Amino acid sequence: MSNSPEWIKKSAIYHIYPLGFCGCERTRDEFSGEVHRIKKIIEWIPHLKAMSINAVYLGPVFESAAHGYDTSDYTKIDARLGTNEDFTEVCKALHENGIKIILDGVFNHVGREHFAFKDVKLNRERSRYCGWFCNLNFGGNTAYNDGFWYEGWNNCYDLVKLNLRNNEVVEYLLNAVKMWIETWDIDGIRFDAADCLDNDFIKRIHSFTRSMKPDFWLMGEIIHGDYRRWANPEMFDCVTNYQCYKGIYSSHNDRNYFEIAHSIEYQLGQYGNIYMYNFVDNHDVARLASNLRDYDRIYCCYTLLYTMYGVPSVYYGSEFGIKGAKGNGADADMAIRPCLELDDIPGRDDTLFEHICELGAIRSQFPALQSGSYKKLELKNQTFLYQRELDGQVVYIGLNISDGDYTFNVGTHYARLADRLTGKHYDVSGGCARVTVPKNHSVILVDANTPAPVKEEAAKAEEAKPAPVEIQALKAEEKPVEQVKAEPAPVKEEAPKGTPSAGIPEGRKIVIGGHYKHFKGGDYVVLNVAHDHETYEEQVVYMQIYDKPKVWVRPLKMFLEDVNDHGNIKPRFEFIDKME
Repeated sequence: MSNSPEWIKKSAIYHIYPLGFCGCERTRDEFSGEVHRIKKIIEWIPHLKAMSINAVYLGPVFESAAHGYDTSDYTKIDARLGTNEDFTEVCKALHENGIKIILDGVFNHVGREHFAFKDVKLNRERSRYCGWFCNLNFGGNTAYNDGFWYEGWNNCYDLVKLNLRNNEVVEYLLNAVKMWIETWDIDGIRFDAADCLDNDFIKRIHSFTRSMKPDFWLMGEIIHGDYRRWANPEMFDCVTNYQCYKGIYSSHNDRNYFEIAHSIEYQLGQYGNIYMYNFVDNHDVARLASNLRDYDRIYCCYTLLYTMYGVPSVYYGSEFGIKGAKGNGADADMAIRPCLELDDIPGRDDTLFEHICELGAIRSQFPALQSGSYKKLELKNQTFLYQRELDGQVVYIGLNISDGDYTFNVGTHYARLADRLTGKHYDVSGGCARVTVPKNHSVILVDANTPAPVKEEAAKAEEAKPAPVEIQALKAEEKPVEQVKAEPAPVKEEAPKGTPSAGIPEGRKIVIGGHYKHFKGGDYVVLNVAHDHETYEEQVVYMQIYDKPKVWVRPLKMFLEDVNDHGNIKPRFEFIDKME
């Protein structure tokens, strides 16, 4: 049995790096004034629920001088993000929407602005906090020229290593965690640099948090090694699954499913009771879309992520297939920790977003995908078929990254199978179903008699969904690419995020064939005006003319209105000229 609490097995996690997500200044010295940026998370809650997300893992939120991993105060929200009161609102809103909260616990080290280290700099050998830090040497020095040497994490001297064998330090950190639980009712902690932490400290914080919340979840950041050293009944519930992180993108790049299949089987054999934290990218590594040599294989990557043993985690923005690679120097991580606005994500892949929404809904309905056993059914370099089973419920997953269609022969005791990704049904004859999967596609096959779930968000979206639109007079080079489905993407796109309406100026009208620019960037051409089948509300049908062509639908009134962009009144879409 897994050591993890039951709720994590039913979860899909959304990982946010708040300082980047909220567009904060790179350093605390560059900031002044008062902001409430952290409340932006509240605006994204409908987006999270559309993906069936029920846990959010937030990177560092506490006061620091730079990137958040150089903590200066464990009890105060970073002023670049907002206030403690703002964060209280965020946590309350998340919990009210059934979303649990996991915070980043940076306990191996503190920043140079931490009060105890500042006291050491001021009072040197006389400081009562000398015992708080590892290997202080007042006969040495560092590049900061403090006149003494100390141990920094990985030779980074802006990260001062704490002495976790000092009981006063441990009590100080436990009191901070107590404050997090009592004030914000957090549900779990991800431990940064977990391989550097003292084992007795981990055991103590494990028992401490369990005494406060019996279902509290602890996850350690581990890159290499035997995961059982850290994930066991006395320490962490699980660790970051870097082995399968690499295996997922690498097996798709090399078209070699033997790699990831080996990793899955090895882990289940060695760590079967550890409910892994699975991911395809995060705040420290390149985005999956940048790692893949063939972008079209990204859909199979996410199907695998959501159907393998462990809890899946999506890094903010990657649900749209955005790219980002690590750079060099002080700003090496900027490209993988961007500020994002839901209604203005350049090059967004809404087909991928809808795929992840489907995966989340499917996983939440089938316990076999949450904690069922795993069995390999067919494995070739470019195709992979496996099943998950729990209490008689069997789910079959097929992946195809070959150069064409591939037909799986799926042995099953069910009378008929249904693919939850496409809705297609397959007859079973002689205990076998022949299931043909197109190139770079996947199937999730279940008993066809299992009713499909009806999500509240999906039902609301369906009520507001415009009728399908036929577009007649497009030039050859403007022909739509999969976009005429006018699927849920327009529903997501039509909701303004944090930009209040300022009304429609008198006389402003829509121009069919007009070239428009969105107030946050991006160029579009208006194709037509349609009517919602149910409400008869007028809807603008328009196509983006940057990146990959994509067609959108938005209510006419919203398209024409002015917006209040931080005090500046401007058109949501500014007319440029008529396109020939």
